[in-house]
Formats: sequence, C-alpha cells, structure tokens
Amino acid sequence: MLIDAHHHFWRIGQNDCTWPTPDLAAIHRNFLPEDLAAVGAPLDLAGGVLVQSQPSDRDTDWLLDLAEDEPQVLGVVGWADLAAPDAPARIAALAERRKLRGLRPMLQNLADDAWIADPALDPAIDAMVAGRLSLDALVFTRHLPHLRRLAERRPDLAIVIDHGAKPPIAAGELQPWADQIAALAELPQVHCKLSGLLTEAAPGADPQALAPYVAHLVAAFGPRRLMWGSDWPVLNLAGDYGGWLDLARTLSGLTAASDLADLFGETARRFYRL
Repeated sequence: MLIDAHHHFWRIGQNDCTWPTPDLAAIHRNFLPEDLAAVGAPLDLAGGVLVQSQPSDRDTDWLLDLAEDEPQVLGVVGWADLAAPDAPARIAALAERRKLRGLRPMLQNLADDAWIADPALDPAIDAMVAGRLSLDALVFTRHLPHLRRLAERRPDLAIVIDHGAKPPIAAGELQPWADQIAALAELPQVHCKLSGLLTEAAPGADPQALAPYVAHLVAAFGPRRLMWGSDWPVLNLAGDYGGWLDLARTLSGLTAASDLADLFGETARRFYRL
C-alpha cells in the first residue's frame, strides 16, 4: 500500500496563498486532488498526507474542508501560530477536525532558529499533545540542535523531520548534518521523511548525489521511523512523481518486503494514525 507522507494542494492567490511565486513557472498554478490522482493512479497510490504550504489559518481551514470528502487525503498537517495567546484554544478546535493529524509551524522561515525550543510555547505544545497532534519540523541543519532540545524536554510530543532536514546536497557536505540527524534519531519519538531531496541537489546533478544522504537517513531511523513522501508538486521543480519513487526505492538499499512496506506506507500510517 503506497502512502505519500507529504504532498500539497494550493490555489494561487486564494486562501492566503502567496507562494509559489511566478518565477517558479513549473509550479505556479493550482494543484488540486484531481492533479494528484493523475500522477498517483498509475502507481497505485492509496492516498497521502496533505501538508500546509502557507503560514495561514485560512489555508489550514481550506485544506481541512477540502479533505473532508476527499478519500485520497488520509490525513492533514495544518498550521497554527504556536506563539499566539489564543494558540491553545485554536489548536484544541483544530484537533476536533476529523482528518487533522499534525501541525507545521514552518520553522525554516522564522528569524529565530531556536524559536521552537522556547518553553514559552509549552501551552501550545500541551494542546497539541492533548489533541494527539504531531509536529512536522520544516528545518535546515542549523535548526537541528534546537529541535533536539525540544524533543528531549518533550518526549510526549511526536515529531517528524520533513525532507531529511534539507541536507546540503548541492554543496556535497555531510557534516554537521549527519551527526545532528543521528543525534535526533536516538530519541524514539522522532521520525523522519524521505522527501524533498531532489530539490536540494544542484540543478542537473546526477541523482546518485543523493545516495549518501538517503543511506544515512535509512541507517539512522530505519524503515520503521522513516517514511517516503513526494513533496509534490514542489517535486516538479526537479523531477517527477514516478521517477522520485523509483529513485527512493533504489537508493534506500532495502530489499525485504516488510522494510519496503514500512518505508513506503506503513510508517506513515502508524505515525499519523491513518
């Protein structure tokens, strides 16, 4: 059962959608359920996790409304301002929505790299835990020590690192990313997504440039805490849906049927309670 742990929908200029911008011509258009069905049907895609792309309550509400009667959306990861005074109430209300499974505060765009580790966010984190919501961490290497501080202090919060923390593939650097990923992987509540790596490589790079990064993620988390995601349609900037799926299967080095089932569906199903 193929489950995509990370994909997006958006309507350009609606629901507070300000990204992608017109210079990103390959993805500057609406992407909706029928578009995902077109690329997923030949691959027997069972469904996926719809992840927010805008730091907006309006976008999150739209995604949840869209997902309500859309069978291929198995779960939704939305956005909320965790620092807002009314964050606990907003999160509690969101947790009542049938398909919401997590929140993503888009840490990569914040001015303070240590923001997520601030104990002042605990009321919001408490509300997430009470609502059985996980944290999707959209981060770079520089955020990982702060994410570990949060994870050590809040073992009750399920965390998944998006896109392998966007390693510096284009620069060909493994450190300090590799050590910091391994340190987070020591914490059992932390999972990771095998997603978004093609767009971190240099334009036109040999796909084998991803190999050491994929190998490290597989070794650090194992297939029971690593989940494949397409990051579609952002993926279209660097590749295509079926090509990334085949490449991920090859580079994972996994051959056991149970391991492949975990990486390409079962881990996402368990983590997000799909």
